Amino acid sequence: MLAFLFSFRASAHLRRFSLCALAALPASAQTTAAPPTSLAPVTVLGRAADLLGTAEAASQGSVGYVELATRPFLRRGELLEVIPGVVITQHSGGGKANQYFLRGFNLDHGTDFSLSVDGLPVNLRSHAHGQGYADLNFIIPEFVQSVDYTKGPFAADVGDFSSAGAARFSLFKTLPASFATVELGENNFARFVVGTTVLGSLSASANSTASATTLGFEATHDDGPWVLPENLRRYSAFARHTWSASRDREFSLTALAYRARWNSTDQIPLRAIASGALDRFGHIDPTDGGETDRASLSFDWTARTTNSETHLNVYALTYRLNLFSNFTYFLDDPVNGDQFNQRDRRSVFGLGLTRTTALSILDRPTTVTTGLQLRDDLIDELALRHTARRALLDTIRSDDVHEASAGLFAQASTRWSAHLRTDLGLRADGYYFDVTSDTPRNSGRRTATLASPKLGLVLGPWIKTEFYLNAGLGFHSNDARGTTIRVDPADGTTPVDRVNPLVRSRGFEGGLRTSFTPGLVSTVSLWSLDLDSELVFVGDAGGTEPSGATRRYGMEFANFYRATPWLTLDADVSFTHARYRAGAPADRIANSIGTVVTAGLVVGHTTGPFASVRLRSFGAQPLTEDNSVTQPTSTTLNARVGWKNRDWEFALNLLNALDRRSDDIAYVYTSRLRGEPLAGLEDTHLHPAEPRTLRLSATRRF
Repeated sequence: MLAFLFSFRASAHLRRFSLCALAALPASAQTTAAPPTSLAPVTVLGRAADLLGTAEAASQGSVGYVELATRPFLRRGELLEVIPGVVITQHSGGGKANQYFLRGFNLDHGTDFSLSVDGLPVNLRSHAHGQGYADLNFIIPEFVQSVDYTKGPFAADVGDFSSAGAARFSLFKTLPASFATVELGENNFARFVVGTTVLGSLSASANSTASATTLGFEATHDDGPWVLPENLRRYSAFARHTWSASRDREFSLTALAYRARWNSTDQIPLRAIASGALDRFGHIDPTDGGETDRASLSFDWTARTTNSETHLNVYALTYRLNLFSNFTYFLDDPVNGDQFNQRDRRSVFGLGLTRTTALSILDRPTTVTTGLQLRDDLIDELALRHTARRALLDTIRSDDVHEASAGLFAQASTRWSAHLRTDLGLRADGYYFDVTSDTPRNSGRRTATLASPKLGLVLGPWIKTEFYLNAGLGFHSNDARGTTIRVDPADGTTPVDRVNPLVRSRGFEGGLRTSFTPGLVSTVSLWSLDLDSELVFVGDAGGTEPSGATRRYGMEFANFYRATPWLTLDADVSFTHARYRAGAPADRIANSIGTVVTAGLVVGHTTGPFASVRLRSFGAQPLTEDNSVTQPTSTTLNARVGWKNRDWEFALNLLNALDRRSDDIAYVYTSRLRGEPLAGLEDTHLHPAEPRTLRLSATRRF
């Protein structure tokens, strides 16, 4: 099975896997072997849990699978919109990482927002398309048990890319039930997903070793509303075997595999839409698109004693991306066009070791967590090439990169009295960069180290209310190529400044969490975050480059209310003020969203009819530093209605139900269409939100 996942190369293999998984479903439901010893059940309460007495910050939280299952999703990354204040959009084909927005950041595809899946990192550093590139498309939503999140640089166990926040996905060890789902929709959308868990034991004795094997497969096709059919073909596979001799020892082996192929409709100029030359869902370069593959294997071991827990995670990951884009059309090359190809091929190896111990410090109960994190990226191919209709014209630069890091952290949480807790943390990171470039002057080696202290103070609870103060330092790493560069690779002579390998961030947050009303959990947080530098999108380069120092501050108000067993309400609002710190009049940060409002309603029992409605609105945002061009407010309403019993579930998803004419993303830069002046024209370039879309699904549980 594991060998198959790592040789995962063709859809024919996936079809065979699908048939095997379907065949396993009845077998798991009708097994006649001796009753197996069950693994310990895990209860995930999600946002209904108030986290009083355990949360370290007001903005910390968790979302469970029950809440995820009620939400209508357009795209995979919207799993993250369960986090208050997060906005997910897309500016290109469905096989690319989504666009992430949080706390006034346009996080591009993941910079300053750390994502992981059961200890496996999602963010890819020194990536061909963008630093911290985080593609969540390999996750099968039905296998997500919970999403735990933090905001700000306050968690000692998270390092790179976590200044704005971090989200940790946990996948099921045992599914609530085996299932098969078929989903169909407009624009040739079709999705099939199947999953099963087989329980077993190595012997029939009372001391038998409990085990569980969980398997899953997903296949998706989608053309989207675009004039150029997207022809997205996406396949994902999941296999996990967990075994435990007792509650004190548990092991698991997890394999994940993913493949996607697609055509892209990239952002297009507003002037072409306004003149009627292009449909709003039209394209300029019909050969944009890409392909990507990802496969991983990870091993987890957990050992528990009376007062401690030790966890070891070891992983290996292979990854490939071959992406074709054209954002400026005919500006740089009036004859062949400006299409460029970004290629990334790498292997990633890592280890995480964490030990949590309960002890006494100054006669006060204290929990001490220490950890070691190692990661090694071996990037065999990191290339930027000039292409036309996906044919190579010339190579702008090609590099081999070896990037390694080691992180040590310690955190102590002490309860000094019934109403006072402190959380003290310290993290130390060391990085090694080794770049071998086709331009020898850009080759080299760099090292960097950074220490990041964290401080948290919790007062309460009083009347089921706690108050929090947090401060901490964090960072993000820069692309290894930028740390050794000396000359512009396009001409080999123009001097170029190097970037700092590690960029410091400083965060503060104060807030409260309350659950004084039964069923209601509310949090309020006031926060600020300074970065010494961040990455911004550059249209004519098709990538990002470092900018000046920035400062952001804001307020978040989040509410989750389980009014009755059949009615759940939530409402969140976030406000952010984002500016460059240079003090110049043109100090706006492009694509920094100032206001985000989300709200939802879920109606239904565990069986029978059900319905949910989700509203998401994000406010106007500047597209230029002088605020002369802005992107208007975007509002989306999604709805889901259906009926279910123990064995069947039928649902209808209506996405963008009001058919609002909004934009997912917009940028201002210079581009050139055929026949326009050679210098090009500065314009707004947008990628529209998808129109109203209907999808139907049927699920059979076994």
